[in-house]
Amino acid sequence: MSDRDSFEEYVAARRSALLRTAYLLTGSHADAEDLVQVALVKVVPHWKRIADRPDPYVRKVLARESISRWRRRRWLEIPAHRLPEVSVEAPDAERRVALWRALGSLPPRQRAVIVLRYYEDLTEKETAWVLGIAVGTVKSQARDGLARLRELLPDLEADGDPLSAAAGARRPR
Repeated sequence: MSDRDSFEEYVAARRSALLRTAYLLTGSHADAEDLVQVALVKVVPHWKRIADRPDPYVRKVLARESISRWRRRRWLEIPAHRLPEVSVEAPDAERRVALWRALGSLPPRQRAVIVLRYYEDLTEKETAWVLGIAVGTVKSQARDGLARLRELLPDLEADGDPLSAAAGARRPR
């Protein structure tokens, strides 16, 4: 199989997961699509080296590019994004929307740590590697991010961990 075929197969298989992660990092479907596109463009030159295990490298590019984009754009006026209409068929749809809004209010690094730890189910060490920060920083960012989410979503606290209760995320390792 050629490198091109291998890359195309990876993108086809992992596109929805990459978009989900990017959406959680950006809070916008359009920005998520752009972020995934930029990340994939940056990954292509390194494909031969990472083809056997590309997910950690792609996550690293997504997270770092998301933070870099936020830093570049924070001085610009950014229109507020509305969340998409949510089906009322899902019993926890309102809770997920509330969680997404709260997640969107976190600073980019805290948000990236929360997304990688609780949605992508990475360890503290893996999260630190992806973001290029110390494990202690991951711990403090996760602690502070969860504390902020608990402030914003006190009704979820009664059900346990707000992330797992509202979004069905796995417990961190």
